[in-house]
Parts: sequence; C-alpha cells; structure tokens
Amino acid sequence: MSNIYLGYHFTVEPKELGSEILVAELGEKPFESFTESDFGVVAYIQKQFWSEDVLEDIQILNSPEFTISYKIEEIAQVNWNEEWEKNFEPIDVDGKCHVRAPFHPKTDAEFDIVIEPKMSFGTGHHETTHMMIQHLLETEVKGLKTLDMGCGTAILAILAEMKGAEPIDAIDIDNWCYLNSIENAERNNCKHITVYEGDASLLEDKNYDLIIANINRNILLNDMEAYSKCLNKEGILLLSGFYEEDIPFIDASCKENGLAYVKKFERNNWVSLKYTKE
Repeated sequence: MSNIYLGYHFTVEPKELGSEILVAELGEKPFESFTESDFGVVAYIQKQFWSEDVLEDIQILNSPEFTISYKIEEIAQVNWNEEWEKNFEPIDVDGKCHVRAPFHPKTDAEFDIVIEPKMSFGTGHHETTHMMIQHLLETEVKGLKTLDMGCGTAILAILAEMKGAEPIDAIDIDNWCYLNSIENAERNNCKHITVYEGDASLLEDKNYDLIIANINRNILLNDMEAYSKCLNKEGILLLSGFYEEDIPFIDASCKENGLAYVKKFERNNWVSLKYTKE
C-alpha cells in the first residue's frame, strides 16, 4: 500500500527570501521534500507523521515582513525521482565545474560532481552554489583543513576534496542533508570528508584553514563568532545565502570578529563574499 502524503502549497511574498526561511523552518519538522513553485514552495509530509499543530511554531508564518498563505492537498503517492528530475538542472560553472545528477550526460569539465539530491534545493540554489563554486575554483585549497557548514548535499565539500583540501568536515542540522551528504561523498569517491549532524555547537575545540558557509543571513550572523574562533590565522571564510542589501550586516559582523573583506560575487541580487582571518 502506498504512503499517503499531504502537499502544502505555500504562496510566499516576497518569494525568494521567504521561501528560503520557510523551507529552513519546515525542515525541522517531518516534512521530507520541497519543490519550488511559481508562487513559493510546496512541502510534502507523510500523513502518518502529520498533526494539526505541525505549523504551530513556524515563526515566519507570523512575521510581518512576509505574507504567506497555503492550501493542502492529499496525494496517494509522490514519485520523488520525477519531482527532482523536473526541478534539478545541472550547474555549469565557467566550464570548469559541472554539478549534475546521474541521468545528466558527463561533460569534459575538470571537476565533474555527481549528486542524487532526492529533493529540490529551494529558491536561490543555483545562484549561491554557483558563486561558492567560483570562489573555490580560484582559491588554492590543497592541504587545507576545511569545514563545509550547512553542507546540504555536500557539493562544496566534494569540490574542495577534488581540489586537494583535507581533512574536511561537513555539517548540517537537517537529518536528510546529513544522510544525503554521506551518500554523495561516497558517490564521488571522496575519502577525506566526515559528515556530522548538528549545528555550530559542534565547532568547539575545532580549527580550520577554510570555512565554507552557504546558509542564510540570520544563521550566519548568529554563528559568525563561532566561525571566527575556529578559523586559523590567515584562514579563508566563504559566505553565501543572502542578498546584496544584507551585505552591511554581514560585513559589520565579520569585521567585529576579526575578518577582513577580500572580494564579492553577485548573481541575480544574491551575493557571495570572501573574507580572511586577520
């Protein structure tokens, strides 16, 4: 007998930032997959794990900065493979790095990363991941002890290993991301990536030469001190997951924590910043 799913169709205004935050909050609930829609995001939950108060403490639903409505539909069975095939397009960064699913054709890119995401990535995935890959492609990382914070599918950790970084810690608070990162690291024959489930509290007594954090503005601001404390002198911090208008807040926090600005990439108002530890 097929599992019964409930699909929550959220209409989100403003769509981009609101959808990112909403997915992050829903990810802490039993929702197991998300797909982007024209108006926001669709979140799927198995009916057996659903309860009437499942959205009760989703803070963004009560935020005056966002207008969010939703409708619910019951679905007999969800073909996740079909869903993410519809939503996931390969990423090609400067012809040097190709991020693709197993069913996409292999290219002659120097770095060919194969991931099986099993669910779509949410708004902004291509822009932020693309820019973080750009930073990594032009950064000498060989032998650098590396952290991929909020690793998602571990794309960035995998590229770092392909470029010679080691050892690498990949951390995500979401259990699905934790499990998927392990699978993807194995799929790309990575030998130096260790995946952890958790948050910045895992960083106590750790130290790194390179920290990659593609998350969102609020989490980055909240955890900036932790990043700085475990980043070695002259270490590199790569940040993304926020907008052009968020830069003053991110920059102020970085400076406060002894981090010096190096450069910026920008795509469709999303930005990615590079800092070094003074």
